[in-house]
Amino acid sequence: MLLSTTLLSNGGILLQLQRRLRLALVVFLSVWLVACSGKQDVKVLKLAHNLDQTTSVHKAMVFLAQRVHELSSGTMRVDIYPSGQLGQEREYIELLQVGSLAMTKVSASPMEGFVPEMRIFSIPYVFRDEDHLWRFLESDKGRELLVKGEEKRLRGMGYYDAGSRSFYSNCGTQKPIRQPKDLAGLKVRVQESQTSVRMIQALGGSATPISWGELYTALQQGVVDAAENNPPSFYLSKHFEVCKLYTLDEHTSVPDVMLISSYIWHTLDAQQQAWLQQAMDESVIYQRKLWAESTREALEAVKAAGVEIVYPDKSEFQSQVQEMHESYRGEPIYELLQAIRAMPQQ
Repeated sequence: MLLSTTLLSNGGILLQLQRRLRLALVVFLSVWLVACSGKQDVKVLKLAHNLDQTTSVHKAMVFLAQRVHELSSGTMRVDIYPSGQLGQEREYIELLQVGSLAMTKVSASPMEGFVPEMRIFSIPYVFRDEDHLWRFLESDKGRELLVKGEEKRLRGMGYYDAGSRSFYSNCGTQKPIRQPKDLAGLKVRVQESQTSVRMIQALGGSATPISWGELYTALQQGVVDAAENNPPSFYLSKHFEVCKLYTLDEHTSVPDVMLISSYIWHTLDAQQQAWLQQAMDESVIYQRKLWAESTREALEAVKAAGVEIVYPDKSEFQSQVQEMHESYRGEPIYELLQAIRAMPQQ
């Protein structure tokens, strides 16, 4: 027992040391980049994320960096550190809050811990279709959500397309998900979002938060029976190797959010802020085109690899979560939910 306690203690110490070393590396890079730029008037922004470089979001970030360089005539630079080089999502958020990292990309789901209204994206079947989602994101209310994290030193600059999330299952000997009742008794991996947990419970499953990096092994070993994500993530993660049924119920549309440290943002002058925001807005348009292409390619690839793709009757899933929708009555989020529902179709 003493040995176990000691090992746990040592493990905690090692984890703290690793995080401090990463922070030290980020601070060192800040000083080194300024020194190596040769001129004090070159503004360098560090952008870190944990995505693979083949993703549409990373490619959009590269596009953003190129546009910042062009718009500023080389007086601003965005340096990108992909694939978790400087840590993981939670660490990046902490680094933004203390101003040691300029920018990162996060999913909107974990952001609900900082901006409660972001829960709207993890509530199932809020948006009728992709057009409905993007009309909201580009509306005044959608843009207001981006800056509501300012008091937590997290300023949103824009949304990247992350499509719709659907269930994949039939991992090992577990039963497939074709309709809501098939979720009964299944352990389903979700993001660290209380709203996502409630969604799975409303559909009859058992929600199990697991980090993205550990999910492949968890599916393979039966720690969880199913998971849910968009087609490109299902494909690029290689989860299709162990889960051979993909049910396109499209229960939620959770965008990615580009964050900048509020501290760093306010060190930029008005012109620098305008250049950076313009580059961000242009990168959103660029990424949406890439996303549409990657979604088509992902579905074709997993189908060729033996995955059965099911297009279920969504109305069954929608009916199952109506009680969850009504449970928000009396809360501010319910007013937002109603406002989104009332948006006219185009």
